[in-house]
Amino acid sequence: MTLAWRALAQLATWPDLNRAIPSCGLGQAVSSAHGEIAHFHSDRDVDLRLTDRAIRRFAKDLKDSDAIRVVPGSQWVTLRLDAASDVDLLLTLVSVALKAQQAWPDPLDRPPAGCNDQRGAGFVKVDLSGL
Repeated sequence: MTLAWRALAQLATWPDLNRAIPSCGLGQAVSSAHGEIAHFHSDRDVDLRLTDRAIRRFAKDLKDSDAIRVVPGSQWVTLRLDAASDVDLLLTLVSVALKAQQAWPDPLDRPPAGCNDQRGAGFVKVDLSGL
Protein backbone atom coordinates (compact mmCIF):
# COMPACT_ATOMS: atom_id res chain seq x y z
CA MET A 1 0.00 0.00 0.00
CA THR A 2 1.40 3.41 -0.94
CA LEU A 3 1.73 6.30 1.48
CA ALA A 4 -1.08 8.21 -0.25
CA TRP A 5 -3.51 5.32 -0.10
CA ARG A 6 -2.59 4.65 3.53
CA ALA A 7 -3.29 8.32 4.33
CA LEU A 8 -6.60 8.18 2.43
CA ALA A 9 -7.63 5.08 4.39
CA GLN A 10 -6.85 6.85 7.68
CA LEU A 11 -8.73 10.01 6.70
CA ALA A 12 -11.75 7.97 5.62
CA THR A 13 -12.14 6.86 9.25
CA TRP A 14 -12.34 10.44 10.59
CA PRO A 15 -15.89 11.28 11.68
CA ASP A 16 -15.94 14.68 9.91
CA LEU A 17 -14.78 13.28 6.56
CA ASN A 18 -16.32 11.16 3.84
CA ARG A 19 -14.78 9.58 0.76
CA ALA A 20 -15.88 11.39 -2.38
CA ILE A 21 -15.28 11.74 -6.08
CA PRO A 22 -13.02 14.75 -6.64
CA SER A 23 -14.51 17.65 -8.59
CA CYS A 24 -11.51 17.52 -10.91
CA GLY A 25 -12.42 13.92 -11.77
CA LEU A 26 -8.97 12.46 -11.09
CA GLY A 27 -8.24 10.02 -8.26
CA GLN A 28 -9.97 9.87 -4.89
CA ALA A 29 -11.09 12.61 -2.50
CA VAL A 30 -12.28 13.28 1.02
CA SER A 31 -14.88 15.92 1.85
CA SER A 32 -16.39 17.51 4.93
CA ALA A 33 -19.81 19.08 5.36
CA HIS A 34 -18.20 22.34 4.17
CA GLY A 35 -16.73 20.95 0.95
CA GLU A 36 -13.79 19.10 -0.50
CA ILE A 37 -10.67 18.81 1.63
CA ALA A 38 -8.20 16.62 -0.27
CA HIS A 39 -7.71 15.07 -3.69
CA PHE A 40 -5.39 12.08 -3.96
CA HIS A 41 -4.15 12.30 -7.55
CA SER A 42 -1.41 9.68 -7.54
CA ASP A 43 0.55 7.37 -5.29
CA ARG A 44 2.53 10.40 -4.09
CA ASP A 45 0.66 13.65 -4.80
CA VAL A 46 -2.21 15.06 -2.75
CA ASP A 47 -3.93 18.42 -3.22
CA LEU A 48 -5.24 19.85 0.05
CA ARG A 49 -7.69 22.76 0.29
CA LEU A 50 -6.59 25.03 3.14
CA THR A 51 -8.40 28.33 2.27
CA ASP A 52 -6.64 31.58 1.40
CA ARG A 53 -6.58 32.75 5.00
CA ALA A 54 -4.97 29.55 6.33
CA ILE A 55 -2.34 29.61 3.58
CA ARG A 56 -1.44 33.22 4.44
CA ARG A 57 -1.33 32.37 8.15
CA PHE A 58 1.09 29.46 7.65
CA ALA A 59 2.96 30.81 4.60
CA LYS A 60 6.44 30.68 6.18
CA ASP A 61 5.98 27.13 7.46
CA LEU A 62 4.56 25.98 4.13
CA LYS A 63 7.43 27.64 2.26
CA ASP A 64 10.02 25.95 4.46
CA SER A 65 8.74 22.44 3.75
CA ASP A 66 10.16 20.54 0.79
CA ALA A 67 7.06 18.33 0.82
CA ILE A 68 4.64 21.21 0.13
CA ARG A 69 4.06 23.36 -2.93
CA VAL A 70 1.84 26.44 -2.94
CA VAL A 71 0.41 27.94 -6.12
CA PRO A 72 -0.30 31.68 -5.87
CA GLY A 73 -4.00 32.39 -6.09
CA SER A 74 -5.00 28.85 -5.20
CA GLN A 75 -6.71 27.71 -2.00
CA TRP A 76 -5.04 24.34 -2.53
CA VAL A 77 -1.53 23.20 -1.60
CA THR A 78 0.11 20.13 -3.08
CA LEU A 79 1.89 17.64 -0.85
CA ARG A 80 4.41 15.10 -2.09
CA LEU A 81 4.34 12.01 0.11
CA ASP A 82 7.82 10.48 0.09
CA ALA A 83 8.09 9.39 3.74
CA ALA A 84 5.89 8.49 6.71
CA SER A 85 6.60 11.94 8.15
CA ASP A 86 4.95 13.47 5.07
CA VAL A 87 1.78 11.50 5.88
CA ASP A 88 1.91 12.87 9.43
CA LEU A 89 2.23 16.37 7.97
CA LEU A 90 -0.75 15.74 5.69
CA LEU A 91 -2.90 14.54 8.60
CA THR A 92 -1.96 17.64 10.61
CA LEU A 93 -2.78 19.93 7.69
CA VAL A 94 -6.12 18.18 7.13
CA SER A 95 -6.98 19.13 10.72
CA VAL A 96 -5.98 22.71 9.92
CA ALA A 97 -8.09 22.58 6.75
CA LEU A 98 -11.15 21.34 8.64
CA LYS A 99 -10.84 24.11 11.21
CA ALA A 100 -10.21 26.72 8.51
CA GLN A 101 -13.33 25.68 6.60
CA GLN A 102 -15.42 25.94 9.76
CA ALA A 103 -13.93 29.22 11.00
CA TRP A 104 -13.57 31.02 7.67
CA PRO A 105 -15.99 29.54 5.14
CA ASP A 106 -15.81 30.79 1.59
CA PRO A 107 -18.36 33.41 0.61
CA LEU A 108 -21.34 31.79 -1.11
CA ASP A 109 -20.91 33.93 -4.22
CA ARG A 110 -17.30 32.91 -4.76
CA PRO A 111 -16.84 30.73 -7.86
CA PRO A 112 -15.49 27.25 -7.15
CA ALA A 113 -11.73 27.04 -7.62
CA GLY A 114 -10.14 23.92 -9.01
CA CYS A 115 -7.38 22.05 -7.26
CA ASN A 116 -3.76 22.47 -8.28
CA ASP A 117 -3.92 19.41 -10.54
CA GLN A 118 -6.57 21.22 -12.62
CA ARG A 119 -4.27 24.21 -12.85
CA GLY A 120 -1.51 22.08 -14.35
CA ALA A 121 0.69 23.31 -11.52
CA GLY A 122 1.85 19.91 -10.39
CA PHE A 123 4.71 19.86 -7.96
CA VAL A 124 6.46 23.12 -8.82
CA LYS A 125 8.41 25.18 -6.25
CA VAL A 126 6.88 28.63 -5.91
CA ASP A 127 8.11 31.81 -4.20
CA LEU A 128 5.81 32.73 -1.31
CA SER A 129 7.57 35.96 -0.35
CA GLY A 130 4.62 38.01 -1.56
CA LEU A 131 2.10 36.27 0.72
